[in-house]
Amino acid sequence: MIRSFAALEAALRGRPPLHPAVAGADDVATLAALATALADGIIGGAVLAGDPGRIAAVLPPALAPHVTLLPAATAAEAAATAVAAIRDGAADVLVKGSVDSAAYLRAVVARATGLRASEVLSNITLAEMPSVPRLLGATDNGIVVLPTLGQKRAILRNAVPLFRGLGVSPLRVAAIAASEKLHPSQPATTDAAALREEWASGDGTVLVDGPFGYDVALSPAAAEKKGFAASLVAGQADLILFPSIEAGNATVKAWKLHGQARTASIVMGARVPVLLNSRADGADQRRLGLLLAAAVRIGQGAAP
Repeated sequence: MIRSFAALEAALRGRPPLHPAVAGADDVATLAALATALADGIIGGAVLAGDPGRIAAVLPPALAPHVTLLPAATAAEAAATAVAAIRDGAADVLVKGSVDSAAYLRAVVARATGLRASEVLSNITLAEMPSVPRLLGATDNGIVVLPTLGQKRAILRNAVPLFRGLGVSPLRVAAIAASEKLHPSQPATTDAAALREEWASGDGTVLVDGPFGYDVALSPAAAEKKGFAASLVAGQADLILFPSIEAGNATVKAWKLHGQARTASIVMGARVPVLLNSRADGADQRRLGLLLAAAVRIGQGAAP
């Protein structure tokens, strides 16, 4: 089981490199991440879509011989051009550069020309922090505003290849809510119970439990005190399924602000890994996102 970003990078050494397509490649942090990833063998080259002059002005010299420039005049055109490079087989991971998120995601989900493979696109953030002895995931903290039970099912299915690629088995998922008791007025509790029952009939590679409070999901002491010591998930969750985008987004920001977390994010549910970088993300977070993309590729190639 891979428990840190350093361990993930070590596990990827010697594997075939990625070939990302970047939408709006005139982005300094994205290009810096690509240059470092190239030097480290994570990528073998890249397709850069956008304004050629603006890209050339910020393109690191070491990266220049390893890229293909595809002109695009607008954000929508850059996103569509990068997606087309994926569909044509010229790249195998999609990366957001300077384009806005709305244009980027529209290109991903376009019915005739996009990359959608699931009924839902969902974001996962993995965090490495001193208080948790493993990589801890949060979903969905970036795309699905208030997921229905059906969307939560899809979000969980989307997450499996990433954790399979990390060697996490079983994957322990905590569906959190404000209460551990079922309340019809709190859909997060009844959804959690439904998911628990549905996944209980699986092959044991994914364990879902809840409803749990956040403390029960991650603290063995809290799990025991509240009567969940027998749970295979309580106190040892690998992935937290949040009931709303606000809860997930705020929690991940708290991990970074208060928990000294190092994080990386990836969008699942497309034919290839999709990186939806925040404007606040630096080159390190973008490079770590490429590591997650490589893990997803491993997970997608493994037996289900």
